[in-house]
Amino acid sequence: MSTGHAGDEVADELTPISSRPVHRGRVVDLSVDTVRFPDGSSGELEMIRHSGAAAVLPLLDSPPHPDPTIVLVRQFRYAAGGYLFEVPAGRPDHVGEAWDVCARRELREETGYSAGQLRYLTSILTTPGFTDERIHLFLATDLSEGEIGHDDDEFMELAEMRLSEAVNLVREGRISDAKTLCTLLFARQFLLS
Repeated sequence: MSTGHAGDEVADELTPISSRPVHRGRVVDLSVDTVRFPDGSSGELEMIRHSGAAAVLPLLDSPPHPDPTIVLVRQFRYAAGGYLFEVPAGRPDHVGEAWDVCARRELREETGYSAGQLRYLTSILTTPGFTDERIHLFLATDLSEGEIGHDDDEFMELAEMRLSEAVNLVREGRISDAKTLCTLLFARQFLLS
């Protein structure tokens, strides 16, 4: 075993014994993989492969402000059955795109803001029971305004609020998006407390 990220145990070799493609899509690929388990046995697992994403929490008030104003997007999500508060996020434009470049682009496209400073926070595995999706979390400061450039299938509006208000929305269950929860709570606990 080797450590890929602090605290994460990652097997040195994770190649499946075999992989049967079921669906190749625009966002995800689904396969049924035959894998070898740690005890030497084997079995089939459904696997969703995803390019990964970058997510960014924009601060309108630069640290060390005790309760900065942040920018979230209120975005329509079909799978969630309506609108969610989220940090701006998205997938890379091409294989190998740097995560900070992806984060800067998504921030600009979804909010119109450009980051003078971008700080890497951590990365999260969204649902490791069936997907390899990893989201890289960032904090953006020293923002300058520009033009918003949503994709055709994105329906969102900006929501400015104090970080403390967003954390209260987490406590009340009104912010339930995993990447947003992690980004908000990481920033509050480790950077801005």
